[in-house]
Order: sequence, then C-alpha cells, then structure tokens
Amino acid sequence: MKQEERHFETEMAVVGTGIAGVAASIFALNRGIKVSLTGNTGALAYTTGYLDLLGSLEKDNYSKVEDPWQAVSTLHTDDLDHPLAGIEPDQIRDAFQEFTSFISDCGIAYTAPGSLNLEALSPVGTIKKTLCVPQTMRAGVAAYAKKSKCLIVDFKGLRGFSGAQIVANMGTDWPGLRRTRIKVPDMHHKEIYSEVLARTLEVDQHRQAFAEVVKKVVDDAEVIGMPAVFGMHEPDKIMASLEQLIGIPLFEIPTMPPSVPGIRLREMVEQYFPQKGMTLIPQQKVTSIEFDDDAAVLHLSDNYGPIRITAKTVVLATGRFISGGLEAKVDGIKEPLLNLPLFQPENRDQWYQQQYMGKTGHEVHKAGVMTDALFRPIDNEGRPVNKGLFAAGILLAHQDWIRSRSGAGIAIATAYKAVESAVSLLAQ
Repeated sequence: MKQEERHFETEMAVVGTGIAGVAASIFALNRGIKVSLTGNTGALAYTTGYLDLLGSLEKDNYSKVEDPWQAVSTLHTDDLDHPLAGIEPDQIRDAFQEFTSFISDCGIAYTAPGSLNLEALSPVGTIKKTLCVPQTMRAGVAAYAKKSKCLIVDFKGLRGFSGAQIVANMGTDWPGLRRTRIKVPDMHHKEIYSEVLARTLEVDQHRQAFAEVVKKVVDDAEVIGMPAVFGMHEPDKIMASLEQLIGIPLFEIPTMPPSVPGIRLREMVEQYFPQKGMTLIPQQKVTSIEFDDDAAVLHLSDNYGPIRITAKTVVLATGRFISGGLEAKVDGIKEPLLNLPLFQPENRDQWYQQQYMGKTGHEVHKAGVMTDALFRPIDNEGRPVNKGLFAAGILLAHQDWIRSRSGAGIAIATAYKAVESAVSLLAQ
C-alpha cells in the first residue's frame, strides 16, 4: 500500500542537528521565523557539553590561548579565510549569549560567555580551554583555579571515566586532588552505563541512597567531582539536591562519548523545540533538495512514509565526515547532498602529513564548503550557488576545528550570521 506523502511549509529549513543546526534553529525561533529541523540527532550525544570558541591559533603552532576574543581578532588579520574571520567579536559574543540563554531557559543552565577562556577538566584528566560550561561543571573550573582540596569519585563498573587517570594526569599541577571509587547502590551489574545512572538519580529514593554512600568518603574534601550523571533532565536541580544531601559542593566531569551532557542536549531539542513552534523531524536525513527561483523542496522519509518540506531558505549544517556532511572518495572529497564545490587539497597525497599526531595538523581537515560574506555556498568562480542557500558549522572550509578547539564557536557564530542573512532575504 502506497503511503501518503506529508508536506510541511516553512520559511527556513535547517538540515543537520549538531550544534550548528540547533543554534540556527534557536536563532530562527527567536526571530519569529517558521523553521524546520531535520537530521540524525546522534551527533549531539558525542559532545562534552563544553562550548569552545577558540582554544588555540594555527599561527602560534596551535598553542593554547587565554583570551579567545583577542585570538578571534587575530584571525581578522592573519587568517582571513577562516569562517570566524568574517564575524566581528561582538557578534560572536551576542551569538553565544543568545544560544546559552535559550538552552538555560530550556532547563540546562550554562555560564555566560566571559572575557577569558575557562579551564575545565576533560574526560581523560587534561585541562581544556573553553568559553562556556554547563552550570553543573562550573564548580570544577573554580576548584582547579583555587587548587581546592578535591575528591574525584568514580563508580565501580562505569566505563569511559577513571578517577585514577585524572589524578595521575593532574596530580602534579593540583596537589589537593585525590580519588576514590564507590559501588553504586542498587546497581548489581558488572557494567554501569552513565545514561542509565543519570536517569536513576532522577528518582528521590535512589538519589538519597547514592548520597549516603558518597557522604562516607568525603573526609576533608572541599569539593567533589564526579562523572556527568546528575540526571538527564533538570540536572541543576538534581545536583542541588545531591549537594544538600551530601553537604558539599559538587561538579560534573564529562565522560568519554556518547556522554550524558550531549544526550541531555539531544533530548532537550526533541522535547522543547517543537513546543516553541519548530517542525522537528528527528533521526531522518534529507535525501535530496531541489531549488527553484523562490523556494526549495526537501525530500526525506520516516516509518510513516515520504515527507516533503517546502522552504524559502535553507541552512545547511550537516557537519563533516562522521556526520555525513562530507564524504571521502577515491577521486576526492564530496559534499553528497547537493554536490557543492569544495575547497580541498589537489590530490589525496596532500591529505595527510607523515606524522599523524603532528602539531600542524593535516590539510584534509581544512576541506569544506566555501561561502561568501553572507555565508552562502559559492562555486569555483565565487558566485552563490543559490540565493536562498546558506551554510554553517564545521562543514565550512579553511578551518581545523580539531586543532584550534573551535568546533562550537564556528557552529554557533556561523549559524548566527547565516540566519541573519536568511532573515534579511526573507524580509525582501
């Protein structure tokens, strides 16, 4: 039996549900734009929850930067092709402020963008330079800055997190750091999954039993760090409850992905964004897009049959290789959805250097979609592919977000500019 096609009409269709796609949706919603969001939301689960702006600069051999705003200003003179070089620092700050405020209003509170990078613990016990962190992780930033007496608590059976590794890596720089391992009450399996534990701690009786076990190991600690498991929804309330029960400040540390902070963001998008008026079609990829003079038609399908979205503008935020926004082929790198022209090395021999972990990185990471000042994809002659098509995020060319620690910064800032450009077009 042939399934009936469902049809949605929107002013803006956002393709891709990573940080860039979510940010574009937020900016569109805040501007009263009728928006749809499509894509596989799995990418969000692989984020740590930290929002980096710019952690290092290529010109300085990717050494860490303290002031990300000064680093962005440096791009304006030293790396004009970088996506952030076309955006003023004040606009980037506005974008971060708007993004974090929206997320906070949805139940996952974030710190506001400050003047300097914060120093936060990574899952493996190194220090990461980042601009904004979830409020559940803020006390960890303060504890490291003060070198407080800190206890890292991990759990028997939990994979992807080791208190011993963190102390081993940080002990010299943080003498007041120690660790212990506890057995989580009511969990008798050999393996514990962080997502399961997070949902368990949303139940009062489990949270109280958990707190009683933690209280026994506090000793002289001034603050306790744990893997990010303080609930899947309303984590700030869960942490506040645990702090009251245990009697000491707490903070979360991201685990190896997929991590609870990323899953929180994914579930927040699925729960709250449709309530705010967005058309969400999760876990489904757009298979084709057709353009005419005034609109685009996007085609996809789900278990209920084919779907067609008609939109006046499109923001492409499909990510890179892992997310399927780019594909590596024998004859070069391709953008599979629209076959957009790409900036890329001339041949495969130039993709990688001899030293895989070399500080200078690899040219393949700078491949991507080229855009004009309005963040419209352009062809090899510099002409917009379509006036209503925009692109955002790490899909863009001339940046190595891995080395520069700028993935969220590129995603949020370019989504902001792409939506602004789309809004201007819609107003014509």
